[in-house]
Amino acid sequence: MSHLEIISRRPRGKTRPTPLLFVHGAFSHAGIWDVNFLSYFAELGYEAHAVSLRGHGESEGRFRLPWLSLTDYVTDLGDTVRRIGGLPVLIGHSMGGMVVQRYLRTGKARGVVLMASVPPYGLWDSTIGMAFRDPMLAHQLGLLMAFGPAVINIGSIRRAMLSDRVPDSELPRYEPLFQSESSRVVMDMLAFDPFSWLPEPALPVLVLGAADDAFFTAPQVEATARAFGTRATIFPDMAHGMMIEPDWRLVADTIAGWLEGV
Repeated sequence: MSHLEIISRRPRGKTRPTPLLFVHGAFSHAGIWDVNFLSYFAELGYEAHAVSLRGHGESEGRFRLPWLSLTDYVTDLGDTVRRIGGLPVLIGHSMGGMVVQRYLRTGKARGVVLMASVPPYGLWDSTIGMAFRDPMLAHQLGLLMAFGPAVINIGSIRRAMLSDRVPDSELPRYEPLFQSESSRVVMDMLAFDPFSWLPEPALPVLVLGAADDAFFTAPQVEATARAFGTRATIFPDMAHGMMIEPDWRLVADTIAGWLEGV
């Protein structure tokens, strides 16, 4: 079992029975959830946990990051589920959404939230789309994957993750939330999987997207929702980093309302 960083926020009063486990996307780590979401859900009575997958944040494996696989990340998620105990609701963002989907091929959850998630069939069409829509951003993300945040323009972080409503003065605050990513994992997600596993019909799934997402268009998010037999909620005037956008509370409130029925 790998040494994994888990950030946990617990309620001060009565605790709800279902823990929440948040899984970050590519180029990030558990700290991205601790800006707003973990304390918000702890105040609602949930045990809220976020894991840094190996090679991310304070977890082990940073020196092996380029060779880590999607299977490694799925193993980390399974280890974390066992460590926190109980049957959690899994909330996956971007790459984390794909990690959650792959985990559910053999693992269990109370429910699933997919936020701006990699679709079940993989990353190939969104990658091609970005190359045409914003080739400079695609180039900057390649540099980020290879060399880390120090070599890219801070404006690229805004274009990839944040809307124009985030003031320039706040951008340095978000820089520590980003890091390099495994090139092998990106290749794993580029592979087309026409027979991707879908969950049992009884598993509650909430699919959320952002209208101004640089990675996944609203039609792609809606296609993900259809694959899971549900409808997507698309938030206007919001970018990919939904948990740190100015209107993050709208996303959190939507998840909280959905959790009442899980």
